[in-house]
Amino acid sequence: MTTRTVDTTQELAAFLRARRELLDPHDFGLPPRRQARRTPGLRREEVAELAGVSTDYIVRLEQGRGPRPSAHVVEALAGALRLAPDERAYLFDLAQQRPTHADRPATTAAPPLARLVADLSPLPAMLLNHRYDILAWNDEMTRLLLDFDTLPPPRRNAMWLCLTHPEIRERYVDRERVVRDGIAHLRAAWAAHPEDRALTGLIAELTARDEEFARLWSERDIKVNGRGRKLLRHPEVGELAVHFDVLTPLQDPDQRLLIYRAADEESRAAWDRLYTR
Repeated sequence: MTTRTVDTTQELAAFLRARRELLDPHDFGLPPRRQARRTPGLRREEVAELAGVSTDYIVRLEQGRGPRPSAHVVEALAGALRLAPDERAYLFDLAQQRPTHADRPATTAAPPLARLVADLSPLPAMLLNHRYDILAWNDEMTRLLLDFDTLPPPRRNAMWLCLTHPEIRERYVDRERVVRDGIAHLRAAWAAHPEDRALTGLIAELTARDEEFARLWSERDIKVNGRGRKLLRHPEVGELAVHFDVLTPLQDPDQRLLIYRAADEESRAAWDRLYTR
């Protein structure tokens, strides 16, 4: 038995029809019509007006005869049909126009993720966005790295700290590799979020004030690490190796959950001394 590939044109047509027919005209404040509606939902001309396109264009899309809609038109259709975030992403995929990043970058921790960070104790954990802003952390991460509460919010950025904060600069034994990997990730995030002025500003600031950052940024390395190993130098317990994992929540793809674990028995012993003090 063979499985047919998805005909995205026909699925786009069916999806648009199905979502249009689910809408309640009363929710849009549309004037009542003298003629009774023969089909549920909004009429094609009503969706066309809401999306700012012609009725003929909607007809052709719903019949699988139209051209592939542009990202701008897909955005307009998603708004007109009042699609939920997952439905909106599906529509962009069907139109082969998935945006690099259409929503505003995350600047605060999603409440369920903030609770998860706390619940992960005794494992050190923190939540970051794509530009390395630190959005949430637990007590164990504070003991391992730094009390982020002592920093002003604009300076709670892992890249900025690694480059400029004296305590964090000394924390990583192989600091140059950590910085190099971080910059390679940051460049990938920069390309994926060209509209993020805060990220552009951060890169400009670091390029201007830090020769190491400027040199590594100019090499144009691209790398996104989902897991790895780091060697830390802690002032209280000495050196300890950690494994890290970076997890991306499906519903919050711009928030990244970073979790540390002791990498070996010697590090586990140092780990236990640190967290039992």
